[in-house]
Amino acid sequence: MTPEVFVEILRESMFMVILLVTAIILPSLGVGLIVAIFQAATSINEQTMSFLPRLIVTLLALSWGGSWLVTKLMDFTFHMVELIPQIIG
Repeated sequence: MTPEVFVEILRESMFMVILLVTAIILPSLGVGLIVAIFQAATSINEQTMSFLPRLIVTLLALSWGGSWLVTKLMDFTFHMVELIPQIIG
């Protein structure tokens, strides 16, 4: 296996991880920011008010984008299996 092949596999793997994680985390981050601004403006310091909306948005992101996430992960896995002869030979 040449170093170029290893670097390409590592790059593709890191990109896939970043893509899958950001698809779930970014909506939660946006809602958390909105709730934090609302809490700062109204001086409400309730912990569940911050946690529950982020949990709901994360679950909605997983349910709406779940099939896309699994499809991307399966395509990546099939691509990695196809590269096995190139890695070995």
